[in-house]
Amino acid sequence: MLPDADELAEELIDLAVPLEDVDDLVRMARRVRDDPELRQSLENAVAGLVHDLGEIRGGADLPDLDWPAGPLQRCFPVYVLVAALPHLRRHHRERGIPADITRRTLADLGRNMTTHRRRHGRAGLAAPRWLTLHWRGELYQLGRLQFQRAPLGPGTAAALAAAGLDVTERTPCLNLHIPAYTGPLTPAACDRSLALAADFFARHYPDEKHPAAVCHSWLLDPQLKRYLPAHSNIVRFQERFRTAHDDPEPADTTPVRFVFGDPDLPIADLPRHTPVERAVGDHLRSGGHWYIGHGWFPFPST
Repeated sequence: MLPDADELAEELIDLAVPLEDVDDLVRMARRVRDDPELRQSLENAVAGLVHDLGEIRGGADLPDLDWPAGPLQRCFPVYVLVAALPHLRRHHRERGIPADITRRTLADLGRNMTTHRRRHGRAGLAAPRWLTLHWRGELYQLGRLQFQRAPLGPGTAAALAAAGLDVTERTPCLNLHIPAYTGPLTPAACDRSLALAADFFARHYPDEKHPAAVCHSWLLDPQLKRYLPAHSNIVRFQERFRTAHDDPEPADTTPVRFVFGDPDLPIADLPRHTPVERAVGDHLRSGGHWYIGHGWFPFPST
C-alpha cells in the first residue's frame, strides 16, 4: 500500500515534509513493506481512516503501533496517511476539488512535522488525529485560513439560535482554524480566505448548508486587547466575531504552545521579542490566565 522509494520521496516532498526527515522515512518504509505484522497494521489503520470518507466524524483515531519506541513508532502515522492518499484524492476528484487545494491542504502534514522537530529535535507528528481531518475530507486550506466542516456544539448553537438563526445542536457549520507558517493574519488575507470558502463550499458541497463560521481559539480571548494595539491583525481578527459563550477554564499552556512552540516552557523565561510574546508572557507572569474564546459570525460573511 506504500509507494516505492522514489515515489514515496516525491510524495513526502509534495506534503512539505522537512527535508531532513525524508531520507529516513524512505529508508524505514522498507521495514513496513517487508514485515507482515507492520503491513497488516498499516492496512487496518488505512481502512479505519477512510471508512465513510467525507462524512463528518471529527477525524479518526490512528492506532498506536505495538512496536518498540523509536523513530518507526513515532513516524508510523505518516505511512498511514501516505498510504491513504489514493482514497482521499479519489474522493476529492469525485467532489470536483482542484488539485492545488488538495496539495495546499495536505501540506499541513509537513507543518505538523516541522512543529514536532522544532520542539523535540527529531522526526514525528505533533498531532496525528488533527491531520485525519484533512485526510477525511473534513478540513480544507483555503488561502490563509483552514475551514473544517463540523457540527455546532450546544453552547454555540444556543448563541446562534438566540441571535435568530435557524440552527440546533449538530447543525453543520464551518470551524475556522489559523495555521502557523502561512504568513500574517491580515484583514485582506482573511477576506480572501472567506471569499474562497464561500465559493468552495457552494461549489463542492452544495448539499451542505453552513449558516455560520465559528472559531474556538485563544486568539479570541478579549484580554489580548489590553496588550495589542487596535490596528493589530489579531485584534481586527477578533472583531469579526460575536461572542458565543465564555469558557471558565484557564488554558494557559495553549498560547505558550502556539507562540513559543512548547507548552512546558517556564513562564519566567518566555521571550519578549514581539508584541504577542510580551502579551502572553507578561500576562502570565503577572498572575493572569488565558482562556479559549468562542466566537461566530454569519456565513458567508456579510
